[in-house]
Amino acid sequence: MVKLGEFNTLTVVKAVDFGLYLDGGDEWDEILLPNEDVPKGVFPGDDVKVFIYFDSEDRIVATTRNPYTQVGKFAILNVVSTSGVGAFLDWGLRKDLLVPFARQRDKMVEGRSYLVYTYVDPKTKRIVATDKIAGYLDQTFPEYERGEKVEILIARKSNLGYNVIINDAHWGLVYNNEIFTDVKIGQRMAGYIKEVREDEKIDVSLSPIGYQGKVDSLMGTILDKIKDNGGTLDISDKSSPDEIKRVFGCSKKAYKMALGTLMRMGCIEIYPNEVKLIEAE
Repeated sequence: MVKLGEFNTLTVVKAVDFGLYLDGGDEWDEILLPNEDVPKGVFPGDDVKVFIYFDSEDRIVATTRNPYTQVGKFAILNVVSTSGVGAFLDWGLRKDLLVPFARQRDKMVEGRSYLVYTYVDPKTKRIVATDKIAGYLDQTFPEYERGEKVEILIARKSNLGYNVIINDAHWGLVYNNEIFTDVKIGQRMAGYIKEVREDEKIDVSLSPIGYQGKVDSLMGTILDKIKDNGGTLDISDKSSPDEIKRVFGCSKKAYKMALGTLMRMGCIEIYPNEVKLIEAE
């Protein structure tokens, strides 16, 4: 069964001057893959992975392009135009993604970006999006294990850090003092469950939980200490274990690991007798 708004692996049934026709099953019969999207070396009888959607004339078509989102997922998308039927979002395909007026919390504005959920409208059978997302998040108690690897969408900035959507199902939070790399709104990346609280709020880490998690926490402490000292710190990876433990309460091994990671990330420079903060341009 062909799934609208998702990737499908379909068989090429015939070639024509303007593309390839793919086997769409009983419901869709044949689906066109236009010439501009046909991979080299694909012929009748071959299988090809394609995304299925409707073109500007509401014909079902296939593409090998990667859209910015798909049915069943959340994304941050930009409004490229508005009309009498709603707002149109750029999702990386030739035909923009419609958000009907009835599916907008407030009237969307051209040029702005919104957190939306994409789905197939049960009445029209067309792919649409909405920024009324609450009903599309999982309402059951989150059954995650501490340390479990998940996929997160960086959804919005908060006073504490970044609110993220976990596995396209639950809200979570990554705290500011545990972020040691650049993150961008709309970015998808790996995350790790730190804690599921009794109130169902979920804390997420960008690094694996465990010893590495302790090192990540130490990295934040080191950066804060350097900033408090005006950008330099006279405790380097050559300092004595006793001095490191007195100031940071950790082993020299953990301290060196944290410094090394911060250096590789371009946050600091390490000298024999001091550590210096690299100021962002």
